[in-house]
Amino acid sequence: MKIFTLIVLLIILNSLSFPQEDIKGSKDHPLFNRMPDYRIAQYKENEFDVIKDFKDENGKKMSVEGHSYYYNYLVQKGSEAASGPQVLRNYANAIKNAGGEVVLEDGCCYVYLKLKKDNQTTWVRVKAYKDAGSYQVWIVEEAEMEQDIVVDAKSMMNDINAQGRIALYGIYFDFDKSNVKPESGPTLKEISKLLSENPKLKLYVVGHTDNVGDYSYNMKLSQSRAEAVVKTLVSEYSVDKNRLTPAGVGPLCPVASNDREEGKAKNRRVELIKK
Repeated sequence: MKIFTLIVLLIILNSLSFPQEDIKGSKDHPLFNRMPDYRIAQYKENEFDVIKDFKDENGKKMSVEGHSYYYNYLVQKGSEAASGPQVLRNYANAIKNAGGEVVLEDGCCYVYLKLKKDNQTTWVRVKAYKDAGSYQVWIVEEAEMEQDIVVDAKSMMNDINAQGRIALYGIYFDFDKSNVKPESGPTLKEISKLLSENPKLKLYVVGHTDNVGDYSYNMKLSQSRAEAVVKTLVSEYSVDKNRLTPAGVGPLCPVASNDREEGKAKNRRVELIKK
């Protein structure tokens, strides 16, 4: 009799719907509440990452770099799942209420969002099928990777003497733009020092890109970035413009495979080449 009672009690307990906990260490992003009756089944956060498969307003694939978050939300056991369009519309409305915009609604299952606020651009990608028993969210707070090590003038000259060139990763630009960012200061200062200590040295300043996007556009972007570096060195560091020649070669001279994000990051660089 006791055994029978215990079995019945277990069946009753098992039939009750208790909220399931989020995966350990996870938390919602400050921008969004989750859909009601969902839990975080998967969560990943990286201080810096390159996330591909975002899309622009024309549906063209693009990569976004910065502090990244990934969420997989799963409906609680015993609860009714939201519809996919309901999930997508909720996130779209939330970003618009925060002052952002819907970049693209891609078919039935994806929405791409963007928020510019307090000098920070945040990109969001939401995926939800028609019956959203689960849905996924990718969030990237756009930023360039912080360069912890700056190549000094002496190291630059050593490489130029040894191989005729030096690849630099401490010169920063906004995504898809050619304006030199203030964080580039330490590297630009060392270039100025290099030229000051070697008065006969003349350099090509060469911009490089990865292979993402249109070839012609990347060629123009790499050229304009090289020109921006020269202009900054001349106007802010008193470098003689006759000692620097800007050039852009786009994706033509990779130093690593573009099949991986790490390789693409290495290919996005500025090189100094001895004339």
